[in-house]
Amino acid sequence: MQGVDLLLKYIPELTSVQRDQFGRLGPLYAEWNARVNLISRKDFEHLYERHILHSLGIAKVVSFRKGAGIVDVGTGGGFPLIPLAVLFPQSTFHGIDGIGKKIMAVRGVIERLGLANCTAEQVRSEDHKQRYDIIVSRAVTTLPEFLRVTRHLVPKGQGKLYYLKGGELADELLPIKQHYRVHALSEFFEEEFFATKKVVEVTL
Repeated sequence: MQGVDLLLKYIPELTSVQRDQFGRLGPLYAEWNARVNLISRKDFEHLYERHILHSLGIAKVVSFRKGAGIVDVGTGGGFPLIPLAVLFPQSTFHGIDGIGKKIMAVRGVIERLGLANCTAEQVRSEDHKQRYDIIVSRAVTTLPEFLRVTRHLVPKGQGKLYYLKGGELADELLPIKQHYRVHALSEFFEEEFFATKKVVEVTL
């Protein structure tokens, strides 16, 4: 099962607008991937499973409230940024990445989808000054290092991080001082790809 049907298997409550937007992601990413290498060629056929549904794994552990401000640090090709922005139209999303070509592509996808609640900017997390309620990301570095370079993006004691990560995490979690929970995506998705995938939820 691929495409929107795969998403509906786990999120049957998608509106007609959301179904249309998710359906358009495949052709849009094919178009941009031909210009900018966002997703490896061999991985592209699994776009909906390994990138879109994977991004939506965050939505299995949290439902973003209306008006919440969320930043995706190291958004790359727009994951989890764009799938989450489609799923939560009442929240505001901003993606940041240091690579200009990728941000250009992400902005192109956002514009073509007509996502009014989503923006993207070329900037390193260390240099970004805006504050948000929540940080999301898909494994751009080790968790302790990620926390070090993003901690300033949310108010102390009031923020959350939802970090998509795979494999063994014990060593990475050992130095973490903050309260955290690890959610196994295999509890929500039956595809083999998710067997070792997790969402790490950290209270900041």
